[in-house]
Amino acid sequence: MTNVLAIKPLETILAESKKEQILRRTLGATNLIGLGIGSIVGAGIFVLTGAASAQYAGPAVVLSFVLAAFGCAFVALCYSEFASLIPVAGSAYTYGYATLGEIVAWVIGWDLILEYSFSAATVASGWSGYVTSFLQDYGVHLPPSLTATPGTDMVNYNGRWEPLATSLPKLALHHVDPSALPHARGMCDLVAFTAICLVTIVLVIGIRESTTLNSAIVIIKVSIILTFIGIAAVHVLTHPAEAARNWTPFVPTNIGEFGRYGWSGVLRGAGVMFFAYIGFDAVSTTAQEAKQPQRDMPIGILGSLLVSTILYVLVAGLLTGIVPYTMLNVPDPVAVGIDNTGVRWGSFLVKLGAIAALGSVMIVNLLGQSRIFFSMSRDGLLPPWFSTIHPRFRTPWISSIIVGVFVALLASLIPIGVLGELVSIGTLMAFIIVCTGVWILRVRRPQLERPFKTPWVPFVPIMGILVSGLMMISLPRDTWLRLLIWLVLGMFVYFGYSRRHSRVQRGLSSPK
Repeated sequence: MTNVLAIKPLETILAESKKEQILRRTLGATNLIGLGIGSIVGAGIFVLTGAASAQYAGPAVVLSFVLAAFGCAFVALCYSEFASLIPVAGSAYTYGYATLGEIVAWVIGWDLILEYSFSAATVASGWSGYVTSFLQDYGVHLPPSLTATPGTDMVNYNGRWEPLATSLPKLALHHVDPSALPHARGMCDLVAFTAICLVTIVLVIGIRESTTLNSAIVIIKVSIILTFIGIAAVHVLTHPAEAARNWTPFVPTNIGEFGRYGWSGVLRGAGVMFFAYIGFDAVSTTAQEAKQPQRDMPIGILGSLLVSTILYVLVAGLLTGIVPYTMLNVPDPVAVGIDNTGVRWGSFLVKLGAIAALGSVMIVNLLGQSRIFFSMSRDGLLPPWFSTIHPRFRTPWISSIIVGVFVALLASLIPIGVLGELVSIGTLMAFIIVCTGVWILRVRRPQLERPFKTPWVPFVPIMGILVSGLMMISLPRDTWLRLLIWLVLGMFVYFGYSRRHSRVQRGLSSPK
């Protein structure tokens, strides 16, 4: 048991980070904030806002966003200390290795696959839906069998192919019998597969090109979100009575069930919204490519969280002001909102913004996953080709390609509804380990020079642990079972390969 709890000395990690750079240091604070916003501002603002307000919190969903951001701030402060202290590519994996031991580091590295790979696959499926809808708006109809995962029942209504499951409420409203419509069965989601392949090519070419593209996408989607905010604000100011009706009651009366409106609904909404913020973790995976990680990493992590919170609160508040919250339990609540303003060109912009938003999330997720594998490979826990650097592009190209192929297959062949919860539980486990690591390292090495210090230790780490733990407990039992199966599979890999090849176990440093 002593061996599996072996800690990778902090001095070794710091010495490695000061050696000649294997990965290029090309990212400044602005790039890092862009990466964080690119990962955070995606499905949360375009999908979860409507679902949380309609099902849990009503107009008080703005309070849910604030509470969720408050909880994430504790974790973000802990991430900032580690990212500035240990500026390498491994994120929570490396932090766990330095404080809690190799077995914990392996678990979190294996666990982060749930966060990055499965999240990227889920986002790719959502991106495919928006792209397909956007093309159909202009008369371009892709074969329905190539736009959905195997077995998905597709129907053609009003000249548009859509999944039957999401069309049923609309068909019922118009008294349309689904059996009377043309049907098709999905074979594979070729659009999602293509999206992941394109993103992978960009990541192989280089981190500078990847972050430049991501920054451009972030500028586009934030501009479109600001356009929505402007249009919605004008509508609210010119229709104050309508907005007042929609915002009243601000906290709807609880219907007798925990989490269904009332203050418990605000808390449940915060739990849902908590997962909309998890993208700041991806910023820490690029620490080895930051120009001045001691200064820029805290700015990138905390700055992206602050900007995203402001955008979320503004969108949620205005959206519930222009549309009754009971009508927002739809896949495209922001599109519904801007349609309600009567601005016809708004729908075009919102769909374009969603496509850009989800595209940047895919970039950040795949970037983060390949960097985690890079760090684990250099420690000997994964085969050496995971850390092979391209001689020209200076990127972990084999790792990026393997991750890309795996995620592309997931996105094109598997319906990933319940895996969204797996993404959440995996990320929350990482949060707990990071907060615990900060606390432990403060006790063990209080005199260590820290470029950024988490304030109020141990209060902040404890709060991060408690918030993340409560969120994990709130997840369904099936999610815990799937996590257990995934971790057991990881243990087979660890004891079958990683433990025997670990450089820490053999007393070796990582390769040059």
